[in-house]
Amino acid sequence: MAFWLVKSEPDECGIDDFVATNGGTIRWDGVRNYQARNFLRAMVKGDQVLLYHSSCKHIGVAGVIEVVTPAYPDPTQFDPDSAYFDVKSTHDNPRWSAVDMRLVEKWPQLLSLATLRQHSDQLDGFALLAKGARLSVMPVTEAHWSFIRSMR
Repeated sequence: MAFWLVKSEPDECGIDDFVATNGGTIRWDGVRNYQARNFLRAMVKGDQVLLYHSSCKHIGVAGVIEVVTPAYPDPTQFDPDSAYFDVKSTHDNPRWSAVDMRLVEKWPQLLSLATLRQHSDQLDGFALLAKGARLSVMPVTEAHWSFIRSMR
């Protein structure tokens, strides 16, 4: 099992969207960065994921979700009506991937970026805290995972 962090604006897909599915799954799609896509493709069923709310008033880790399917071609890349349509992507050679995820746990309160930064010694090397960390999908070491989970 591997550990990951994914970022999303909560008005697009936040922790409450996962809560609303009542244990159902949500397709994680729309990733349009090659490095983030490669991380998405490395995910396997059972991997644990921190859901991070970004680009909003209150940013931080909102809870844990779990990968329930391995990566498959992101259907939005083929839909000309989608904001994620990619004219260069074909069914024979899809550029982009998606995975399905489900809720494991909504945390009682957001674990803020400011709080994470206060523990930079324990989170040394954590990609989220690096200057210019803009990837929407990133790996998390087991040590960082355990420390962050202990902070909730």
